[in-house]
Amino acid sequence: MTKPILEPEFKPAIIEIREFFQEVNKYENKEHLIISIERAHGYIYRKEFDILPQGVDDKRNIFIVERLIKCILWAVGGYKIYLAGPHYIYEKIKEYYSVNGLRDFDYHFMSTVFEKEMEVVECNYDNIPEQKANQISIGGHLKGRRIGFDVGGSDIKVSAVIDGKVISSKEIVWLPKLNEDINYHYDFFYNAMKGAIDELGGDVDAIGISAAGVIVENQPMVSSIFIKVPQENFELVKGAYINTVRKLEKELGHPIPFEVANDGDVTALAGAMDLNDGGVLGIAMGTSEAVGYVNENGNLLGWFSELAFMPIDFNEKAMVDEWSHDFGVGCKYFSQDAVIKLAPKAGIKLDENLTLAEKLKVVQKLHEEGHEGAKQIFESIGVYLAYTIAFYMEFYQIKHLILLGRVTSGKGGEVILDTAKKVLEKEFPEYKDIDIRMPSDYMRRLGQSIAAASLPDNK
Repeated sequence: MTKPILEPEFKPAIIEIREFFQEVNKYENKEHLIISIERAHGYIYRKEFDILPQGVDDKRNIFIVERLIKCILWAVGGYKIYLAGPHYIYEKIKEYYSVNGLRDFDYHFMSTVFEKEMEVVECNYDNIPEQKANQISIGGHLKGRRIGFDVGGSDIKVSAVIDGKVISSKEIVWLPKLNEDINYHYDFFYNAMKGAIDELGGDVDAIGISAAGVIVENQPMVSSIFIKVPQENFELVKGAYINTVRKLEKELGHPIPFEVANDGDVTALAGAMDLNDGGVLGIAMGTSEAVGYVNENGNLLGWFSELAFMPIDFNEKAMVDEWSHDFGVGCKYFSQDAVIKLAPKAGIKLDENLTLAEKLKVVQKLHEEGHEGAKQIFESIGVYLAYTIAFYMEFYQIKHLILLGRVTSGKGGEVILDTAKKVLEKEFPEYKDIDIRMPSDYMRRLGQSIAAASLPDNK
């Protein structure tokens, strides 16, 4: 195994999983487990595998099963966990995913998103739900006058697009995370869209919205954009994009086709349009880890892909995420936090008065100046990435991996990219042909705007 030079105690999920299954296969009396997780509209993600016989190492069984369930929840999403297998596994998972349980954060998050109390259900092998998947054909529609609307935490990017060509693009600075008044958000959305409509000559055929957070049926169910808005205004938060478009429809006197998609998925869609191919996973390494995926058919899967909370390091002493209260999750390995946590190990002392972004810039500047420790930070992230790509392949079919975000800017991004490719080829030759790249100049400049604008079909 290739170890991150600054974190040799890293235990990649893919290695731990493979070693577990190798151990299981030594036993003729191994036991079988089936996991089915239900999300909106009755769609089911199902996974089945063998585990150690009861009494051999029950603690290890529970650990691996819990980690895999957590991975499925944050890759796919879901509010109901069905289990068929040993009763003690069911009892422990039910205890974990409950109010005040070990996974209390996950329990409340999923209950909020799906507006149903999360539950764990014990089944027999013959009555546990079967797989039921869906694909969502979205994007790639370029005909007509369109708006591409990208809602970020510090600015709103809005583009007026006609037949796939951007005729105007603006960045509007705003402070959503400091404002409690939902009308602040509504006013910014309306004014930005109205301005783009004016650029289009006073009318619009379709609006595509790229937004941070978990989006369900065009509604932001959880989003940092609305973090200060009181809970009693949750219905207004859910309707923020829908209500804005409805207001414009009344003014223009006709329906406006529109779609809201997670910003990670829109990034992946932009990559797919740029490459003219599918199987694209986009990873943005910034304040956190943002991920999106377009399958080999060019469609979305209707999944969360909130991989910031997926465990990718199974070392129980790994850094704990302060929000989810769990260890070894992606946001601590593919974000500014990853750079900052490794800095002391690289012999770099950062001023605690600096913001996260400023601390990152300090490390990047040191790297540009030839600081060996700074280089080792980005090499370590590249090693993390190689093992994590192999683990993501357990859930996604990846042909192209696009890396973006401020952590990947400059020489550091080149080191991450180069290291990941080398480690992947050495440790996982079966995945050496995955195309890992940075966004093209086209995608950086216009791709996101056009991809967002192309979301709705305006036939």
